[in-house]
Amino acid sequence: MPFTKEPTGYEKTILSDLQGAWILLRESVAEAAGFEGWDRALFHIDEAMSWEAVRNLRLMPPLLLIIRNICSQGNAPQEVLENIQWVDDILKKVLSEIHS
Repeated sequence: MPFTKEPTGYEKTILSDLQGAWILLRESVAEAAGFEGWDRALFHIDEAMSWEAVRNLRLMPPLLLIIRNICSQGNAPQEVLENIQWVDDILKKVLSEIHS
C-alpha cells in the first residue's frame, strides 16, 4: 500500500488571504492593547478564527461586526480599524465566491 505524499507546492487561495487578514488583525489588536475592549476583541477574533467558524464561514460576519463595534467604541487605533476593513473586504469576496 503506497503512502500518501505531502504536496510540495500549495496554490494560494482567497482562503489563505482571509487567514492572513485575520492574523494581521489579531496582531494589531494585541499590539494596541490598552484601548477599551481590546481583550474582548481578541476573544472574538480567536472565536472567528476557530475551526467551527472556518468550517461554517457564515459565522464570521456577525463576529466581525461585534469586533468592529468593540474597536470603534473603544477608540482603537486606525491600523486596527483598517485591518477590520481588510478582513471584511476579503470575507465578502470569499462568501460571494462560495455562493456563486
